[in-house]
Amino acid sequence: MRAGSAHTGRTTTLSQAAGRAPADALAPSTGAHPWEERMFPAGRGTQRTLDEVVPVEPQVMLEAAVDVARHSTGRRRLPVRPHRIRTDVNVP
Repeated sequence: MRAGSAHTGRTTTLSQAAGRAPADALAPSTGAHPWEERMFPAGRGTQRTLDEVVPVEPQVMLEAAVDVARHSTGRRRLPVRPHRIRTDVNVP
């Protein structure tokens, strides 16, 4: 895992097609992953967490639109909007 990797936000709810699109570009993590024990919220404003999260190798870049506005807690005010997977960019 690359130093400095961080969870920076979550996307809006994706359609089934948009949710499946990155699957071919992603590969499960092959070793220890720093987020293995992390709990991810099931949605905005809920205490529920996702039942199953599969950490992946950081080998894919996703272009996204992000509003820079933040709550006083530092959390982003608006969800990230995915744009496209960048297969033309090498991830270090």
